[in-house]
Amino acid sequence: MQSPAPIFTRGPIMRHVAVMTATGSLGLVAVFIVDLLNLFYISLLGEAELAAAIGYAGTIMFFTTSVALGIMIAASATVSRALGAGRPRHARRLATASVLYMTVATVLLTLLLLPLIGPVLHLLGARGQAAEIGHRFLSFVTLSTPLLGLGMVTSSLLRATGDASRAMWVTLGGGLVTAVLDPLLILGLGLGVDGAAIASILSRCAMAAMGLYWCSKTHNLFVRPRLALLLNHAQALGSIAIPAILTNIATPVGNAFVTSALSPYGDQAVAAWAVIGRTIPVAFGPLFALTGAVGPIFGQNIGAGLFDRLRTTLRDSLILTVVYVGAVWVLLALGRHQIAAAFSLAPDAQEIVAFFCLISAGSFIFLGAMFVSNAAFNNLGAPLLSTGFNWGRATLGTMPFVWIGGHLMGANGVILGQSLGAAVFGVPAMVFAFRLIDKIRRTAEAGKPMPESHPAPAELPPLASPQDAVAIDR
Repeated sequence: MQSPAPIFTRGPIMRHVAVMTATGSLGLVAVFIVDLLNLFYISLLGEAELAAAIGYAGTIMFFTTSVALGIMIAASATVSRALGAGRPRHARRLATASVLYMTVATVLLTLLLLPLIGPVLHLLGARGQAAEIGHRFLSFVTLSTPLLGLGMVTSSLLRATGDASRAMWVTLGGGLVTAVLDPLLILGLGLGVDGAAIASILSRCAMAAMGLYWCSKTHNLFVRPRLALLLNHAQALGSIAIPAILTNIATPVGNAFVTSALSPYGDQAVAAWAVIGRTIPVAFGPLFALTGAVGPIFGQNIGAGLFDRLRTTLRDSLILTVVYVGAVWVLLALGRHQIAAAFSLAPDAQEIVAFFCLISAGSFIFLGAMFVSNAAFNNLGAPLLSTGFNWGRATLGTMPFVWIGGHLMGANGVILGQSLGAAVFGVPAMVFAFRLIDKIRRTAEAGKPMPESHPAPAELPPLASPQDAVAIDR
């Protein structure tokens, strides 16, 4: 077994960003395609209530995923920085503590959410059969939240080492399991939404197993798990994880507001929102992969004190974002009627989906800028900036625009309103990210110690040379 080594501190940044994004995209998009097919299979059963139930359930599941994402970001940021500073043993301790942290957090989250499923569904506007089916689906899937968390954190640890291929296969393998089981359970055995829940649980089992195996056997990333290890590193992980969780929770809060704003327009409108919610990750999955891909690149390079490469990483990531979103927007606009007609929606619901593809999809240029900026904030020691911008977009950038849009244009106005806040907050986030990098560089050039609020974990010393860090670790 090889000790993990920093690979992002050398070679062209654009190549690292492109390779990490491409491999991450394959795994993520595969999972998202499976989710879209999942909804497609359910739509074949011909009941709008079933699709609406998945829409309501997806909003709540987004919340649990957001909590796991926050811990995943902390794991990647701390471990990649330790590797960049030449401290492999410290990186292994952090990796082990990250897995323990994820396990404890997701078990507590599961216990908290199970009794709240019914009230939250009611708050979102779910009624009748849609509420009943959504409750049954979530009761099954929520129990497997710790497995999802383990799959996510181990995938991020693999990315922190630069092992893009295996990180991809953690998510891709889970997606393949679901792709095989979904049609068999939903249609073949006639289990409907229950079949989708069973497939999701088995997929999460596969993700956790693969991630733990490769982190342990291939990269020797773990030490003996102990409670003391978790307690010693909880502050370092929590200093990033808690703001990152708060950041990520903002998105499902905003989505929940959109779901509740659409519920007065009926189950067909919520079903259309469910289709949009599954189309977005498939179409823009590489953007989500990009934010996960650049985190370890930022982390390793700030750990090594290579500040010019930080600015290059941010710039190249934004270039890829604009090019990719522009191309996908054109494709969605051209295929909007075919996409809308593929899910057996009523004409009014098809109009909502087509409107998103033609108009609102363009807002992902600004959302992508915010995603990349958030990755910079989280990995360069300013996670509260990420929290502030995300909550700003989810509240001031969503609620008033959605309310006004709904009154002026109905359901289409709700969709348009959500997208307008992306521009309002995406551009300033990008400006602040560049300023943060410049501030870090100036501080280092002046020979001043970095404030503890900038480098993520307190255990890591103020930015020393890689040679000093190697000496400390050994």
